[in-house]
Amino acid sequence: MIVFTDVDGTIYDYSGRLPEGTAYAIKKMRENSHKVFMVTGRSKAENKPELLDIGFDGMIGGNGSYIEVDGKVLMHKTISLEQCRHIVEWCRSRNIEYYEESNNGLFASEGFCESAKDAIRKYMTGKGMPADETEDIDVRAVFHGLVEGERLVRDDLNKVSFLLNSYQDYLDALIEFADMEVGSWGGKGEEALFGELGPKGIDKAKAIEILLDYLCVSREDTIAIGDAKQDIVMLKMCGTGVTFSSGGEEIKKIADYVTDDVDKDGFRKAFEHFGLI
Repeated sequence: MIVFTDVDGTIYDYSGRLPEGTAYAIKKMRENSHKVFMVTGRSKAENKPELLDIGFDGMIGGNGSYIEVDGKVLMHKTISLEQCRHIVEWCRSRNIEYYEESNNGLFASEGFCESAKDAIRKYMTGKGMPADETEDIDVRAVFHGLVEGERLVRDDLNKVSFLLNSYQDYLDALIEFADMEVGSWGGKGEEALFGELGPKGIDKAKAIEILLDYLCVSREDTIAIGDAKQDIVMLKMCGTGVTFSSGGEEIKKIADYVTDDVDKDGFRKAFEHFGLI
């Protein structure tokens, strides 16, 4: 069986903790000859050593722009230099702070770390984290691999996330960047907190399809697990889709199986249910 797993809110809980049962389940599945791939909006630079130390057969990163199997890069689509310059100029013209996501690092605009505090607090409290635990949040600690003061017009970017001053920023980005994939995250509908821009025609489902063709594996032999709206395409692509009782309402409606909360060992319980561990 091939298992595709989201990272934030799935492997990590909403406070950024790695449940012991989750790490155990991934290791045990691989010991039992199942393959496990992380499928995430993250780029490689965001992966902490504790995450990589669990062991994976590869990853799909940047919401599908990057595919790696057993250390081999199968696909990597990046934003062009011209598209990056357009994003930077547009954000500056609207006083929008942003960070660029690359396998070589996360590159923040000058005011991002200060401006992003409220959005990150809203994201974490919206996922159930007590408000008092977010009061002194350090944005640099939340985004592993984040650096400041680097050049921002680059040709190595998987995608760019930008703070929404209002939902209109997202709606305007849909028109401004018709040559790119435009999405949002951190909430739903007008509650979205960030917009994101990536290469056209890229998403998690398409990347999984490419990977399965490479491995000569059918969709029926796959399980996907995730917690949020962005993971719906992944669950629909795979033979079985799993989410958490703590996950979003939209993904719970389409999932084949709903396991316990992410912070109540739901990941391990799900794969015990399916007999993979």
